Amino acid sequence: MEYRELSIEGAWEITPRQFGDERGVFLEWFKAAPFANVVGHGLSLAQANCSVSAAGVLRGIHFAQVPPSQAKYVTCPKGAVLDVAIDIRVGSPTFGQYDTVLLDDVDRRAIYLSEGLGHAFMSLEEGSTVVYLCSTPYAPGREHGIHPLDPALGIAWPTTARDGSPLSPLLSPKDEAAPTLAQAQEQGVLPTIAEALEYRNSLMG
Repeated sequence: MEYRELSIEGAWEITPRQFGDERGVFLEWFKAAPFANVVGHGLSLAQANCSVSAAGVLRGIHFAQVPPSQAKYVTCPKGAVLDVAIDIRVGSPTFGQYDTVLLDDVDRRAIYLSEGLGHAFMSLEEGSTVVYLCSTPYAPGREHGIHPLDPALGIAWPTTARDGSPLSPLLSPKDEAAPTLAQAQEQGVLPTIAEALEYRNSLMG
């Protein structure tokens, strides 16, 4: 398993080693010890989610209040998605910036997003299946969103599917109604980098 820290502090791309033969493929998509060695603490599993999306479906940007927020370890066992980590932590040197990882059923990478980061992904194929391990359960009163097409963020969402056909973003009514990053900051719902780091440090003992 190879870990690569993204340009957004607190987010990593994980590339597994795959073992294939005429029967198929085997891989380990999560291992507790290497994860803790890289991140600095273990992953407390509270919930496991699965979503299936048509091509063009855009989910996010989602985040939860700190503490405890919700860390996510995400992979795509079927299809392909462009997964995006967005730094929404006020006071961070990379506030308002993002980084991406292609999650698909070829390289079978994963992405880990620590507490306080925003998360979104776009499906690049019909029936793309995303599964993610969550550090805390879903808490509706603490969940928030930012519009994924906010021009101030300038996320370069794909316009072409994996089969070459054109893509148009398809958002849920909730995500469509989400505020911009600036509006969310004005509303006081964004985490600060100090809050996120303080909480993460508490996990490291």
